[in-house]
Amino acid sequence: MTIVLNGKKEVLEQQKSIRDLLISKNIDPNTVVVEYNGDIVKREEWANIFLNEDDVLEVVRFVGGG
Repeated sequence: MTIVLNGKKEVLEQQKSIRDLLISKNIDPNTVVVEYNGDIVKREEWANIFLNEDDVLEVVRFVGGG
């Protein structure tokens, strides 16, 4: 299945939840915000949302600086 992750096509071998995708990409789920098909998704829901063909995700990490 193909999804779009941060503007790039990504092929998944099997269906995954948003949380599983983040973990497989070595992204700490506690440090990001996820937009799924145009909507910001609450962190508590990530394990229950399974990705489908042509889904679009934007994963944003906030970085502090001075």
